Amino acid sequence: MMRVLALAILTTLTVLAAAPADAQTYGGGGPVCLEYYQWGGSRSVDCSYSSMAQCQATASGLSATCSLNPYLSNAQAPRGPAYRQPRRSY
Repeated sequence: MMRVLALAILTTLTVLAAAPADAQTYGGGGPVCLEYYQWGGSRSVDCSYSSMAQCQATASGLSATCSLNPYLSNAQAPRGPAYRQPRRSY
């Protein structure tokens, strides 16, 4: 009987002590993310900024940092040849 009670208490404490996991850290369609830290150690990420300067203006005076959105697909067609062209001699 004591083992069952001890196991129930241990299981309850383990479940209550577990921290919630972030489902998706980065999201949104913007290329720049603002990550700001709140009281108690929690953090929030807002990826709705279109430029680094816009994000840094918002982060000014806050406990925040700006970074590029690593999950944004920026696939663009390459411009020009993919190889280096030799220099012409005159």
